[in-house]
Amino acid sequence: MLSIPSLQNQVSAEEWALRCDLAACYRLVAAYGWSDLVFTHISAKLPDSVTGGEHQFLINPYGLMFDEITASSLVKVDMACNKLIDSPFPVNPAGFVIHSAVHEARPEAQCVLHTHTRAGVAVSAQKCGILPISQQSTFVLASLAYHEYEGVAFRPDEKPRLQADLGNANFLVLRNHGLLTVGRSIADAFLSMYTLENTCRIQIDAQAGGELVSVNPAILAGMADVMRVATAGQGAQLAWPALLRKLERLDPGYRT
Repeated sequence: MLSIPSLQNQVSAEEWALRCDLAACYRLVAAYGWSDLVFTHISAKLPDSVTGGEHQFLINPYGLMFDEITASSLVKVDMACNKLIDSPFPVNPAGFVIHSAVHEARPEAQCVLHTHTRAGVAVSAQKCGILPISQQSTFVLASLAYHEYEGVAFRPDEKPRLQADLGNANFLVLRNHGLLTVGRSIADAFLSMYTLENTCRIQIDAQAGGELVSVNPAILAGMADVMRVATAGQGAQLAWPALLRKLERLDPGYRT
């Protein structure tokens, strides 16, 4: 078992709360089977009230499994992925290219969550993309974008194209690569990924059966209003406390 000194008394209460939420997100991603060993990332932007307006982020220590990550092991980095607090763990600057691009283009986004799940990569490789065949897909299609595959995403020159493709969308399918969600909070990004991942799983399962039935386009056109009525924009805030309670029962070590 890793022995990681606590940072709780070395950072502000606001930063510590964000660290706990992000560590919980990593553990939940592992619990739901969305991790890819150590090879994806979830980043969280520290608020201006903590950084004084500088762009600073929390990201996973490279080499730790997602179910090992704790609030104290998360690495604080700047926009170039340079460490801002000494850490015994390496960081992966190449892995931060996508995240830094999104945070740069979407300053309102606190969290960027990226996965390489089997269902997500499978749908990303389908020419049709996300199909309107499930209730889950209707939420995704209301704010969906695609980015073409350019190889392993470590070249900074890809960032402008990724930013242009993402635009104002909160769901991004990275062709031949995986899935990405953007959220105003860690809770928002997680719930969006939950919906996007299930959309992809349902699609792959449905395609293994008979002829598909598509959702009426008129329903898709009205999804923005439906989302406002259904959860008043608070779906993640309703689900996140319950997810944390679940994590407390299963795996409370993330708070150290």
